[in-house]
Amino acid sequence: LEISSLSENDILVLRLDLTDRSSHEAATNSVLKHFGKIDVLVNNGGRSQRSLFVDTNLDVYNAIIELNYLGTISLTKHVLNHMIQRKKGKIVTVSSVMGIMGAPLATGYCASKHALQGFFNSLRTELTDYPEISIIQICPGPVQSQIIQNVFTENLAKSIENSGDQSHKMPTDRCARLTLVSVANDVKEAWISDHPYLAVCYLWQYAPTWAWWLMNRMGKRRIQNFKSGIVSVQSAPF
Repeated sequence: LEISSLSENDILVLRLDLTDRSSHEAATNSVLKHFGKIDVLVNNGGRSQRSLFVDTNLDVYNAIIELNYLGTISLTKHVLNHMIQRKKGKIVTVSSVMGIMGAPLATGYCASKHALQGFFNSLRTELTDYPEISIIQICPGPVQSQIIQNVFTENLAKSIENSGDQSHKMPTDRCARLTLVSVANDVKEAWISDHPYLAVCYLWQYAPTWAWWLMNRMGKRRIQNFKSGIVSVQSAPF
């Protein structure tokens, strides 16, 4: 469908706060009232993290889980009820390669993405009676975006000062295109990343002992750069 062929009734924009879970049912109903159905839900809300665990207030971890995990499954729950009635739909969740591996300076972020991976892999097994409802997980590596400017740090009131160079990361439009290809083909889990990050994913999946050794070496340098205020290709978060 070409954008030029869309009418005003084909577009509905609603403000939504993932952490305000009491509003999610009403938002879902507003979409259903306007369009009559929901074919695809794309869960793409979340914040990353850049801080050492020993320096980080536990309130930050609570906020990460509230936003990245609980907010996502809350909205999913209301939309899924509709899809079950229709026996059709796609639920697409933008997770991260950090849902597959672990890395320093992102313990809370990794935890939230691991939680999403476990949740949706389990949810898929509960929907075997609905073969036309697809559960799709997208796991991007480093992508050019505003994610670094908005990361959680060691306390909720502090923002990051240096977002670093993003030229080495995957262009946003390529990540979006590969995501759409994955959704169109009902790929259960797609790792969308360039090397060397993609190679590290395969190590974590198939040779975890080597992955732990490698991440310990890379992680030490990343922490040193972080403490020095340096943001480089090697220390860039996913």
